[in-house]
Amino acid sequence: MFRALSPTTARWRPLEGEGIEHLDLAPHADGIRAASVLIGERGGRRYGVRYIIDCSAHWAVLSFGVETTDGMRLALSSDGNGHWRNEAGVPLPQFDGCIDIDLAGTPFTNSLPIRRLALEAQDGTVSLSMLYVPFDTFEPLVDEQRYTCLTDEQLYLYESGDRSFKAELPVDEDGLVMDYPTLFKRL
Repeated sequence: MFRALSPTTARWRPLEGEGIEHLDLAPHADGIRAASVLIGERGGRRYGVRYIIDCSAHWAVLSFGVETTDGMRLALSSDGNGHWRNEAGVPLPQFDGCIDIDLAGTPFTNSLPIRRLALEAQDGTVSLSMLYVPFDTFEPLVDEQRYTCLTDEQLYLYESGDRSFKAELPVDEDGLVMDYPTLFKRL
């Protein structure tokens, strides 16, 4: 079992191009809040992004807001059971069933299903529908992903739904990704 969450700071750098992410993670109200700032470049395009993710005490995403330093933004909320609404309160049924989110430029969002599911090696592979947000458009879409615990509370296999990409993700005692092969390294 991962240790109980206390205020934690983590930083990652991309393995391609320049950049850094600074994340503050802490208990908040009756749940958990992740607040982060990222600067970097991807595909030759520079970016500056801020995000806040609020989760239940069991790591189900309840809301998130993400915005670029030049003003593009997206904010959505959930009931924690995979039913989403936009800022105006309009339901977004195309994302029904997506409990977790995946923000394109950060390894942190891989920790959300790892912590929420508390998978053990004996559990096998779990397939998930993720609400994925690419940083170039902020137009969310459903992305199928698979997680398998390889070593309890230490190593997880991430696979894209079509199995075109996979990576073994070592995590620390908080369930935070340490290294994301080919993409990110924890500082």
